[in-house]
Amino acid sequence: MTAVEGSARPGRGRVGIVALIVAETAVFTIFVVAYLYYIGKSLAGPTPAEVLDLPVLVSVLLWSSSVTIHLAVRALRGGRVQTFVLWWFLTILLGALFLTGTGREWYRLIVDHGLTIRTNLFGTTFYSLVGLHASHVIVGLALMTVALVLALRGRVSAVHAPRTEVISLYWHFVDAVWVVVFLVVYVVGR
Repeated sequence: MTAVEGSARPGRGRVGIVALIVAETAVFTIFVVAYLYYIGKSLAGPTPAEVLDLPVLVSVLLWSSSVTIHLAVRALRGGRVQTFVLWWFLTILLGALFLTGTGREWYRLIVDHGLTIRTNLFGTTFYSLVGLHASHVIVGLALMTVALVLALRGRVSAVHAPRTEVISLYWHFVDAVWVVVFLVVYVVGR
């Protein structure tokens, strides 16, 4: 038996999500580089230092969701569907709270400070980068909600753990991207 015959190949879902993550990493890299390149080049205000607050609470909520989704997948692998449902729902809730915080921040920036995507280079790059991330959060929440509905209808069991793991890999990617966006936009970019 050769080494190839004895080794287990990754499933199509895992290969697909890894390919997607590699492609999306390239897209996010372009947006991050653009944000960094244009820092301080706006001819008119407001500037990041004038209007951005550090979104610590919503960031902690999002990063905590990596723990809850890991616990959900682990529970499902062990056949504990009710525990899976609980952790999976909590993951969705944490993601939704993060998205709500992002929406509140955007509302404040637009209404209180007049910062839109057309205001200046900062507005353009800020909403593009943070909006790209928010769109990925929305996709992740949609995927998790479908899985939750199926679980609540009794259509999810331990045999589906590899599929939920694929969703969790996507979600971990979304959380990891937020680390970069948080540092670039709210720490370095201010």
